[in-house]
Amino acid sequence: MISLNNHLQAKFNSLIEDFIDHKIGICNHFISADLANKLRLHLQELHDNDSLHQAEIGQQLVQQKNILIRKDKIFWIDRKHHHPVEDEFLDMIDALILYLNITCFAGILDYEFHYAWFDKGSFYKKHLDQFHANTSRKYSFIIYLNKHWKKQDGGELKIYDVDGISLIEPTNAKSVFFQSSEIPHEVLFSNEIRMSITGWFKVRPQE
Repeated sequence: MISLNNHLQAKFNSLIEDFIDHKIGICNHFISADLANKLRLHLQELHDNDSLHQAEIGQQLVQQKNILIRKDKIFWIDRKHHHPVEDEFLDMIDALILYLNITCFAGILDYEFHYAWFDKGSFYKKHLDQFHANTSRKYSFIIYLNKHWKKQDGGELKIYDVDGISLIEPTNAKSVFFQSSEIPHEVLFSNEIRMSITGWFKVRPQE
């Protein structure tokens, strides 16, 4: 577990305040450039070793692969892997969850995260992150790992909100935080390889 210094607390507060004000929290340099680089290299290694698998849609018995809806490849991050880079990232997530539970009474009990690799020409059509049959996913959290992203690279996160449509650029080390059941979104067509980490903070499912 990492210690919550003033610098880290400031990042957490910035993310939370933006979420409260706009329903979408954004922090442009949530993780350090060093951690972003290590995560990117790890994801590249997983890709080169053919460890990624095609993402699926749905949950449990209704899971299916549908490249007409999403074309990303993923790898689940887990402490069981005993990988130092994954553990370093999850240490920061643990600190954020503790802070959210203490300051916002968020009630977060668990989480799940995976790497996401979008090849050129990949996308993820409009969707919500919360399953109909399981309401445990409360908050969605994304970290981008695109070191030299340019406008022409595409792959923006398109947000559909009551206030209109907004585009979030997938720039390196940026985090995005929103409520899983309330924010429809999609990943636009990517003209270059697009890398990120996506995850969900989970609460007790509603009865």
